Amino acid sequence: MRFELMYESFFKIIQGIPLTLEVVFLSTVCGLFLAVGVALMRVSENKFLSNPAYYFIYVIRGTPLLLQLFFIYYGLAQFIFIRESFLWFFLEDPLFCGVLTLTLSTAAYSAEIIRGGMQSIAPGLIEAASSMGMSKMQRLRKIILPITIRQALPAYGNELILMVKATSLISIVTLMEITGIARTIISKTYAPVEIFIVAGSIYLLINFLITRLIKFAENKLNHGTIY
Repeated sequence: MRFELMYESFFKIIQGIPLTLEVVFLSTVCGLFLAVGVALMRVSENKFLSNPAYYFIYVIRGTPLLLQLFFIYYGLAQFIFIRESFLWFFLEDPLFCGVLTLTLSTAAYSAEIIRGGMQSIAPGLIEAASSMGMSKMQRLRKIILPITIRQALPAYGNELILMVKATSLISIVTLMEITGIARTIISKTYAPVEIFIVAGSIYLLINFLITRLIKFAENKLNHGTIY
């Protein structure tokens, strides 16, 4: 084991942390907003809303993330009307394609997590809120969403961890995040074991911090009044 190489590589690989965190942040924030909308459509009794949400979730969850990234980055470029439209300004950017792919992926998975949280709410609680004269928007804001957050937070924490690990795929489209830099070093040193141990340790540290933050949030919610 070449420990000196591992030590030197560590300071090079950590330079990819800002890009990794940027992709995770943008994808998570955009994906969460999209997930809430998809989840509300999914639980709707209107089939014109629930069916598109169902098929969106089914397609995204049923196909490999790497394939989705290839389709968005390489596949869409095959269409002339896309290359000649304003969309090409965004789709020719690897960062945008990476964020878009991860946004759609986390939105699909998070929508199911949120839906499960919504459906865990006791019907009597909603009926009681209705009898008090609350509108649908008031019930959503004061009862449904707060309870859903508490119920879905543990599973959503797992989704955040998966998102961090999924960022390693964007190195395929030339983005130099943690894995991208690690692969570059490996191509020069021919030491995959040492370099991947270093990269894996960095991912492990990031996910450790995320699990602590999620645990902290869970404790705050469990010890507070959310109803």
